[in-house]
Amino acid sequence: MKEKKQTVALLPQYKAYEYKIIKTNIVEEELEKLTSSINAINILKNFIGDQIDVSERFICLYLNRSNQVIAIVTISIGSISSTIVDLRILLKYAIDMLANGIIVCHNHPSGNTYPSDTDKEITERIKNVVTILDISLLDHIIVTKNSYYSFADNGLI
Repeated sequence: MKEKKQTVALLPQYKAYEYKIIKTNIVEEELEKLTSSINAINILKNFIGDQIDVSERFICLYLNRSNQVIAIVTISIGSISSTIVDLRILLKYAIDMLANGIIVCHNHPSGNTYPSDTDKEITERIKNVVTILDISLLDHIIVTKNSYYSFADNGLI
């Protein structure tokens, strides 16, 4: 699969955002189709790499109608215990990529996979906003170096 990795500065007050555009010059059959949370976790852990236990990152997988990944975007990079989720940036890429579905993810450097009340609230906010645009929120995954928590697998989405 041919991948194109780019770094862009979206706003001066934010750090550079890292993303992979996967749909560029690729035949649709070559795109990876997600069939379970495990597929998404493997992609996400590979994308985060060795930064998984350094600082919190909020990442979004953008999917086409066949649940194939068309883009992976780091929405924010925060501190060791939190990060900010700007819904406008998340939606910008959803619209740019003409995504039909999204899977959001963030890591917990602490190693604790259990979602906080804030994690649950942001999930609900994202779900409400993307629904207006006919985009499906398929999952919110919390990953750590050794484990994960899927909102979809646990009936929270």
